Amino acid sequence: MPGGKAAVYTGILPYTRNETGLAVVLGHEVAHAIAGHGNERMSQGLLAQMGGAALSVALSENSPATQNLFMQAYGAGATVGLLLPYSRLHESEADRIGLTLMARAGYDPREAVPFWERMNKKGERRPPEFLSSHPAPSTRIANIKKYTPEALRYYR
Repeated sequence: MPGGKAAVYTGILPYTRNETGLAVVLGHEVAHAIAGHGNERMSQGLLAQMGGAALSVALSENSPATQNLFMQAYGAGATVGLLLPYSRLHESEADRIGLTLMARAGYDPREAVPFWERMNKKGERRPPEFLSSHPAPSTRIANIKKYTPEALRYYR
C-alpha cells in the first residue's frame, strides 16, 4: 500500500493458520513492493491506453460501429495478450521473492505449499488461467516447489 504499509484482512487467517502461513502472505506482498510491480502495472496500463488512443485516431474516419468493434477487439487483445500475462508473471515473481524473504526472516519456506493448497481448497470457480490475473493454483504450487530449494539456502 502507499506509504510502505501492508494490510492483512482477517478473511485470510483461516488459511494462514499460524505465523508461518502469515509469513507466506506478507513475504509475497512485500515482494510485490520490492519488485516495483505496482509501478510496472501502471506503466503497462498507460501503454495499453496509448495504443487504444492511437487506434481510435486511426479509426476516426470509420463508422461508429466499426470503431466500436475494433476498440473492443483491441481492449480484449491488450488484456489477454499483455496485461494478464504480466500480472501472472508478477505473481510468480512475488512468490519466488517472498519465499526468500520469509526464509531470511526465519520461517520455513516449505510451508508455502500447504498454505497454497489450503487456499486452493476454497473451491471457488476460477476462470481459465489465460483469463486470470493470477496463476492457476496447480501452476502456482508447482512453481513454488521449484523455488523452494533456492529459498531453503537462506533458511538453514
